[in-house]
Amino acid sequence: MTLAITGRDLTIDDVVRVAREGQRVALSAPARMQMKRSRTVVERAAARGDEVYGLTTGVGVFKRARLTAADVAEFNRRLLVNHRVAQGPPVPADVARATMLRLANGFASGHPGVRVELAERLVDALNGGDTPVVRRFGSPGLADLAPMADLAEALFAGLELEAGEGLALLNNNAFSTGAAALALHDARRLLDGADAAAALSLEAFAANLTIIHPAVPASRPYPGLAAVVGRLRGLLDGSYLSQAGAARSLQDPASFRDVPQLHGAAWDALTYAETQLGIELNAGQGNPLVLPAEDRIISVANYEVVPVAAALDLVRIALAPVLTSSAERASKLMQSPWSGLPDGLVGEPDSAASSADSGLSIYTIADEALAGEARLLAQPVSFELVSSTGAQGIEDRATMAPLGARRTADMVGLGERVAAVELFVAAQAVELRGRGPLGRGTGRLLELVRERVPFVGPGDALPDDLDALAALVHSGEAATLGRDEARAGKVRLDDALSG
Repeated sequence: MTLAITGRDLTIDDVVRVAREGQRVALSAPARMQMKRSRTVVERAAARGDEVYGLTTGVGVFKRARLTAADVAEFNRRLLVNHRVAQGPPVPADVARATMLRLANGFASGHPGVRVELAERLVDALNGGDTPVVRRFGSPGLADLAPMADLAEALFAGLELEAGEGLALLNNNAFSTGAAALALHDARRLLDGADAAAALSLEAFAANLTIIHPAVPASRPYPGLAAVVGRLRGLLDGSYLSQAGAARSLQDPASFRDVPQLHGAAWDALTYAETQLGIELNAGQGNPLVLPAEDRIISVANYEVVPVAAALDLVRIALAPVLTSSAERASKLMQSPWSGLPDGLVGEPDSAASSADSGLSIYTIADEALAGEARLLAQPVSFELVSSTGAQGIEDRATMAPLGARRTADMVGLGERVAAVELFVAAQAVELRGRGPLGRGTGRLLELVRERVPFVGPGDALPDDLDALAALVHSGEAATLGRDEARAGKVRLDDALSG
């Protein structure tokens, strides 16, 4: 099915389908009409000689310079060339394609006042698989000038740009917004996987399930907390842990006991960020802003995307304790004093030589490194300031939104591997404990894990890597486990849970 670009209703899922799955796009008829109306306003303003930034004037420190009609073509050419200062390797193809889609959607809104031809060129490139090389570094988030110059030079070379169009190609945050959409989509899948992995760890630890009693969200009415409690109840529906006396302790370690609260906070942060980004995907991002109803163009600061930059910071901050606790649960499951299972989860050594084998415990080293690096990425960046002297002091703040999006994506990538370790360890521990039955959701989750990684017995070689489990988390395959039961209200945990 073809996605109609309207300038008004682009979603995160739309971005993912176009950027990663190659969904075709088309410029809608209403979008064409609103672009033509806006372009008429721009052409009239240029003909009248109105003072409009980047249309009849220069930009930045040269905003007082006046442009004539004869200057426009050369001005636009130099504008693109002189802003190609991005650095580093190219971004992945999906980020470049997400940027193209967000730019096309911004043009379709009519806010920038460019010709329909510019949006059509982006549509053709997306449908034709023509992905430009856009370098990774160089935008402080006060409009993504440098990466957008890379994109514009690649896709619009050979097209003579008309008045105002050079600035419209550069003066937007399509790069950071598109990258944020992909990062938040992946963050949602990570949290789905983290919920599932934590549920399996609860069974592996023989934890006390009163932590998911319905009174918990009723007494603490955060939406995320309620959702996680419902999800865990769905995953653990039918588990042996619902039987009286199944729990080994009244009070489990906080990394087990606090799962609903920690994961719930992360879900609330993610939901907020998705709401902010949903607005930004369809918001005006440039300067100036065309107002067809008033037949004028006004100077604005719509390149200011701190709502998205701050929301990305919040997601990383809320995600950090989720990953830290995941690593801690895996560590405790591998320690006999905590779990009651053999140290390393593979049994006692059968010889002096085999005492060099630490079993699964060796994964603690990698897990701590992964979680530690992820925590470092949680540092907020939306309040950073590169310089207060740019453009004679006019450009005196920045959002660092591209960095926020990139850090979120990197943190999610590390988080998928942290969740993979927990899945591996929890699956080993739950089988060693030998208690049953497992929950309807966790039982299926164990099957998914075992399809990818075998049980490790004494003397067996450890897996070279856990890439297959990280891919399981990234795929979202665990997302529906336990969710249907929770939504349908069919969870039947025994009365022991209420006791």
